[in-house]
Amino acid sequence: MPSTFTDSDAVETRALTKRYPSSTAVRELDLSVPEGSVYGFLGPNGAGKTTTMRMLTGLLDPTSGEGHVAGASIRDRRALAGVVGYLPETPPLYDELTGREQLDYVADLRDVGPDADARIDSLVERFDLAGDAGKRIEAYSKGMRQKTAFVQTVLHDPDVVFLDEPTSGLDPRAARTLREEIRNLTDDGTTVFLSTHVLPVVEELADVVGVLSDGRLVAEGTPNGLKNRVESDSDETLEDVFLDVTSGHGGRFGR
Repeated sequence: MPSTFTDSDAVETRALTKRYPSSTAVRELDLSVPEGSVYGFLGPNGAGKTTTMRMLTGLLDPTSGEGHVAGASIRDRRALAGVVGYLPETPPLYDELTGREQLDYVADLRDVGPDADARIDSLVERFDLAGDAGKRIEAYSKGMRQKTAFVQTVLHDPDVVFLDEPTSGLDPRAARTLREEIRNLTDDGTTVFLSTHVLPVVEELADVVGVLSDGRLVAEGTPNGLKNRVESDSDETLEDVFLDVTSGHGGRFGR
């Protein structure tokens, strides 16, 4: 591992860049996310958030730059597979399987081991899926699909979990359970990299927030720290900060 990377950070990137023939999606991104923290990753549509997460999970090769997740190079997909969990905005589920069959399949794929059944039972109970585990996924509502996808994302107990709009389609009770589960993950030492447009969720959970605009990290800090840097006497919300910093790549303050 290069000397610029440390053992204390779960996610690190240096000048991470993704270019396409007609555009640059991510521009020389530097990140340092401590172990056991929640990193809130914000930005408008098209800012490069999903591209970044796909590079960090080994699904997309960077054009240049480097990155490590839980000590594994982002260019080593085999090593990454054992240490990351990724919940994309559109989860990969097989409609012809039941919920339980889907989770059993993922447990086998991830080599969860002899505790797989107990772990699945615990998670489906927690997310109120036990009564529907025998139904085919094609009959699931969007919320049920999202809950099943979250369970399969954390089933193998990854070191770092990447979540892209995880509360999408969830009712208030399920969304609350998911927020509690995120806190449980970090209490156990798991790092959570969270991208969402639901800013109150980020304000509640994130230890550090990074704001991406046009592929560049334009602001970073704790939620309160970012709000305090806005030059205003009024009570600012994270939404106010987000709107300010993404207007003209910096608004009233930069990184």
